[in-house]
Amino acid sequence: MLLYVKDFDPKTSAKFYSRLGLAVVFISLFLTSMNSLAANAKGPAPDFTLASKDGGNVRLQEQLGNVVLINFWASWCGPCREELPYLETLQQEYADLGFTILAVNVDENPSKADILLNDIPVSFPVLFDVNDDVSKLYKVKAMPTTVIVDRDGNQRLLHHGYKSGDEVKYKQAVKALLRE
Repeated sequence: MLLYVKDFDPKTSAKFYSRLGLAVVFISLFLTSMNSLAANAKGPAPDFTLASKDGGNVRLQEQLGNVVLINFWASWCGPCREELPYLETLQQEYADLGFTILAVNVDENPSKADILLNDIPVSFPVLFDVNDDVSKLYKVKAMPTTVIVDRDGNQRLLHHGYKSGDEVKYKQAVKALLRE
């Protein structure tokens, strides 16, 4: 389409370029999020073995065949405290379908985790990463950090931080992976 100078309308053109700019922003955000999800979906989740609050050790590889949500948290983290009850609800809803949560506490002193868990009891395994070895494997850079691993042991989602509503994303991802 050719546009002649006599047909130029500044109001219409400004509106057009404004909408075009918004479209470019939305497309780039969409592509960035798709690239982020694709990057999360590549490769196996790093295996680890950590001491459990209930005694003994828990190894991620023992969970093959289940969808696993790994949640890195700390007793001093306000958003972690807010998120834990939502995770417990998710565990209760999907545990019978081959889903589990591994809550990896990163406090240097595990007794701090026990204090928080007295206020917010959970039924899923609580593990202790006192030396941050597993946190480094998963490139944890914010509290909490959530990783979802599929039945084949592949990391499918990595989410740093928590704000109200993130639990809906986790639930959608878990439901989709349980259907695979």
